[in-house]
Amino acid sequence: MTYSRPMLSVVVRRLKEPRRFIQVLAGPRQVGKTTLIRQAMDVVDLSAHYASADDPAGRDLAWLRSQWEIGRLTARDGGRKGGLLVLDEIQKIPEWASLTKLLWDEDSGSNVPLRVVILGSAPLLIQRGLGEALTGRFELIRVPHWSLPEMREAFGWDLDRYVFFGGYPGGAALVKDPRRWARYVMDSLVETTISRDILLLTRVDKPALLRQMFRLACEYSGQILSYQKMVGQLQDAGNTTTLAHYLELLGGAGLVTGLQKFSSGTVRMRGSSPKLLALNTALVSAPTGLTFREARRDTALWGRLVETAVGAHLVNTGAEDGIAVMYWRDRDREVDWVLERGPKVMGIEVTSSRRKGSVPGLRLFQERSGASTLLVGGQGIPVEDFLARPAVEWLP
Repeated sequence: MTYSRPMLSVVVRRLKEPRRFIQVLAGPRQVGKTTLIRQAMDVVDLSAHYASADDPAGRDLAWLRSQWEIGRLTARDGGRKGGLLVLDEIQKIPEWASLTKLLWDEDSGSNVPLRVVILGSAPLLIQRGLGEALTGRFELIRVPHWSLPEMREAFGWDLDRYVFFGGYPGGAALVKDPRRWARYVMDSLVETTISRDILLLTRVDKPALLRQMFRLACEYSGQILSYQKMVGQLQDAGNTTTLAHYLELLGGAGLVTGLQKFSSGTVRMRGSSPKLLALNTALVSAPTGLTFREARRDTALWGRLVETAVGAHLVNTGAEDGIAVMYWRDRDREVDWVLERGPKVMGIEVTSSRRKGSVPGLRLFQERSGASTLLVGGQGIPVEDFLARPAVEWLP
């Protein structure tokens, strides 16, 4: 698989620095974390050892300690340059963080020049000890879904192909066979993420409800849906707190999320109905069973895919820069996406090329908040141009 992501240079630069922190590469399944670190291992002039805990038979602390000892030997063989230890899917090992802290501190005290990289899902890593046991000892490098420029450079995709097939590089070779591509997305990506990254590592009392929540979020991606309405559409839904928790788990795994309403009042914002968003448009396209051409002729579906592509792009590229992505609504007036970082706020409305009228929601939002606004599509910034730049570059 071709890997041309700009963050490769970031990872290489971190690995060439003196040993200071454990580097954590975190992101969804199948976005290239393992490929990224293997390419970085080829670039840096360090002896390296790679090991993965992603084994159905399971791994334990003895396995982790043995891999660390191999890493120490690698560092000693590397002389003054030291060595590199890469641990993939380490969150699968119970109590991994406490042992990692112990071993890291031992090396720090003994001046063992061993650099360590951990790969996995950031929320699951943090939930299973990263944020508590390893406080002050790690740096997080977020590895998001692939962007339009990355898919274009690697596979020659244009805007329409990206909007429909999304940013999963592993599925690029399958797009000429739509049914096979859809099965790959649903079986190899979605089901594996739910069953192995969520259900095995997190307490979920109603797995069937979690899967229903995922399907509902994809079906209504780009739409605001109250938790009460969700309860009415889901079987054995329980209470709204359960649904909010499941949506948070799905968001942590890089599948779907629920965005909050922008408001100057934090309490009102947190209590608002979420705007559902698939974090990769493939998650919306694959379940429909439609071909690319059929979806392109469905104007309602295509408009939803374009809006999802813009929203997912903002969430995926904005996280590293600390940008919160929300929405705004006042009665029947709405703004699709709102970016906020510190005092900087921007409202973004996505419109199709067929709509040429005014956008009263965007105008009202600007009057009320004093924020900058941007129109994407139609008579505004072309969608392709917008998706070519990260969220931080659109903030005033």
